[in-house]
Amino acid sequence: MTKTTLAVVAFAFLVVVGAIVVATAFYTPDQTNPAYAAAVAFVDVAASGNDDQAITFLSDDLSAYVNQNCADGKISACIDAYIPDEWGAFQSVVFRRATPDGVNWNVDLIGTWERDRGFSGVCIYVHVTRESENEWRIDRWAGFAWCGDPATRDMADNPEAPNQAP
Repeated sequence: MTKTTLAVVAFAFLVVVGAIVVATAFYTPDQTNPAYAAAVAFVDVAASGNDDQAITFLSDDLSAYVNQNCADGKISACIDAYIPDEWGAFQSVVFRRATPDGVNWNVDLIGTWERDRGFSGVCIYVHVTRESENEWRIDRWAGFAWCGDPATRDMADNPEAPNQAP
């Protein structure tokens, strides 16, 4: 091969790789989307026991559900009831993926607890509704269960999803 041919092949290769990188960056949603950020922030404060801050993320209907169904009307009490004691303390939550639901979002998250199956991945589903341009509310959640549980698949549309609220 001549130097010119090698240069053309190398340039074409770099263009293709660059296009793949740009397409991946463009089409891969990230946690900076306000709806995704709201979902992550909600689970982070709720699972950490900061109920006063967590309640500000809830829709009126979900807030009423929490008041009626969670011990002492606390979101953290519901979450604590879902999590087995052997998993230990909550550590963190990260964005996994999201699918649009009109202007709203079905957001899947992965939580990590201290040990056991909780450390290997806890699947969490949150439905985020748009209140205004940059204001998002949580109106539904499910999961808070080990990701190895088949019931944690497609929780947005799965009537068998664990720990659904409401």
